[in-house]
Amino acid sequence: MTRIQPESTWDTPDTTEEAFTPLTAEQVQALRRTQPLLSVWRVVVAQLIVGLLVALVAWGVSGKTSVGVSAGYGALAVVIPAAFFARGLTSRLNALHAGAAVLGFFVWEMVKIALTVAMLGLANRVIHELSWPAMLVGLVVTMKVYWVALAWRRVFHPQVKT
Repeated sequence: MTRIQPESTWDTPDTTEEAFTPLTAEQVQALRRTQPLLSVWRVVVAQLIVGLLVALVAWGVSGKTSVGVSAGYGALAVVIPAAFFARGLTSRLNALHAGAAVLGFFVWEMVKIALTVAMLGLANRVIHELSWPAMLVGLVVTMKVYWVALAWRRVFHPQVKT
């Protein structure tokens, strides 16, 4: 019995072996100039600032302290786990070996998710007059700072293509 290939691969040449050429030191420097790194700590600080602003706006719009505190707690449910994640990713252990870095990423991502879920689960016990909508707004807006940070990176460095 003969095996029939799908039509889409009949005209396609076999490209399983591609030439790989490493970059020179000058090419790496040029690449780093055109695509600067985005510090994970800058994102955490930006999240903290945005979370504080969301809490102040929620308090100002509603006139209730509990709504501002709820929005602030929602923001903290993002910022605190993100800080643990950033600390775990920037540890020296992750810099030693690529495999440790990949494993560390997954471990710290799980820690971040577990801590966020725990903080959301304890929200009703921590805040006496919890406003769930305000807390969720604080959580979502603060979480979206990742996208804003990427957009700012593009604004401040127009040559960067994301």
